[in-house]
Amino acid sequence: MNLLKQKILKDGCVFGDDIIKVDSFLNHQIDVTLYNEIGKAFKERFSQYDITKILTIEASGIGLAAITAQYFNNIPVVFAKKTESLNLDSDIYSSEVFSFTKNKSYKIMVSKKYINPNDKLLIIDDFLANGKAILGMKEIIDQANATLVGAGIVIEKGFQEGGSILRSMGIQVESLASIKSIKDGIITFNN
Repeated sequence: MNLLKQKILKDGCVFGDDIIKVDSFLNHQIDVTLYNEIGKAFKERFSQYDITKILTIEASGIGLAAITAQYFNNIPVVFAKKTESLNLDSDIYSSEVFSFTKNKSYKIMVSKKYINPNDKLLIIDDFLANGKAILGMKEIIDQANATLVGAGIVIEKGFQEGGSILRSMGIQVESLASIKSIKDGIITFNN
C-alpha cells in the first residue's frame, strides 16, 4: 500500500534497528483518510470470506478495526480488554500475551457473549513483530470454537519472526506494509 509506505517514510521515527514510531498518524494521533484507505485495503484482501466479526486488542487496534468493519457491511468489532474492571463479565475467554514494545506480558479478555462457534473472525492489528498478540487472539477464537479467517496487519516487521510463525501455522496474514530492515535510520520494505 503505497500511501502507507510513504507515510511511514515521511512521518515515522526510527529508534535503533527494530523500533519504528508511527504515533503521529497510526496509533496515538489518527490520520482518518489513511485509516479509510487501510479499511478498503483489508476489504480487498479478505473479500472472499463471509466474515461475521472483527477482533482486535485495545487500544490502538480499535480505530483500525472500526473503520475496516464499515467495509464489511458494518459487522461488529470485538476488542480484547487488557485490564479487568467491574463492568467486565466474569464469564470470559482469556489468553496471555507478551508485548514486544512494552516488554511485558498481560492478560487479554473477551466476554463469552461476544464470540460464538458460528463466528468467522478477522483479526486486525496495527503491528506484527513476534506474533504474540495474534496468537493470543487466536487462542480466544479457539476457546470459543469459532473460526479464524485471517489477520490484517497494518505494519509487519518482516525481519522478526512473527509473520513466519503465523504463516507456518496456516494463518492467512495480509500486511499492508512489510518492513525488511531498519538500518542506520533507513527503512527498507519487502514489497
